[in-house]
Amino acid sequence: MKTILLKLKGPMQSWGTSSHFETRNTDYYPSKSAVIGIIAASFGYRRDQDQDQEKAIKALNELDFALRVDQPGTLLRDYHIAQKYKKTGEFERTYVTNRYYMEDAVFVVAISHADDERMEKIYEALKHPYFSPFMGRRSCPVPLDFIIKITEEDAITALEKLEWQAAEWYKDWYKKKHADYRADIYADKALIPQGIATMRKDYVISFSQKERKFGPRFEVRKSINFIDGDSRCKQNDLDFYGSI
Repeated sequence: MKTILLKLKGPMQSWGTSSHFETRNTDYYPSKSAVIGIIAASFGYRRDQDQDQEKAIKALNELDFALRVDQPGTLLRDYHIAQKYKKTGEFERTYVTNRYYMEDAVFVVAISHADDERMEKIYEALKHPYFSPFMGRRSCPVPLDFIIKITEEDAITALEKLEWQAAEWYKDWYKKKHADYRADIYADKALIPQGIATMRKDYVISFSQKERKFGPRFEVRKSINFIDGDSRCKQNDLDFYGSI
């Protein structure tokens, strides 16, 4: 089994799974469907895809997915006003829109599969993407150190062993107030069978611009402690519980 570790960080990122009309929400951490979108874009799959590409995108749901929150960030609201005019040039109405982002957040994503050849193809596509990947919105490009590495470990083990990826300023600020950092891990239910699963509308059915469709996906949350900022975590520090 191979696992690819990715870092999602930047001034702003947005991971909405329930946005409607003038309010564009963001979740507090990236969705699996969003990461599948990044992979699909790297392969050059288009939103209005043919049947073969649609099948290939749906197959990406089979990837094991886990995510670690290394720097939670803060919620940011971006207030917009847009004016609409009729074809005659006459003013019709003003739209007020609110777009939400996660500001100064750092997440580590682990994707894995038993098919090593498949993972190697995904790894190469991410290194040489056909379409530029971004973090939820086109204004939020992925960082230069987006790809951390590819490893032989499973997704959960890889996240447990990887050193803390938060920004140095955040580490210094956090250590002044706390002895250790507790990182939440969100993963597919199958990866943490002893946890309590909750549902998220995060299973990709279609990315089509005309009719985007997502089904239910079940995930579990657990935590690990970085002792004094060290990358090692003790087994008795692991805590399992359902996600919020």
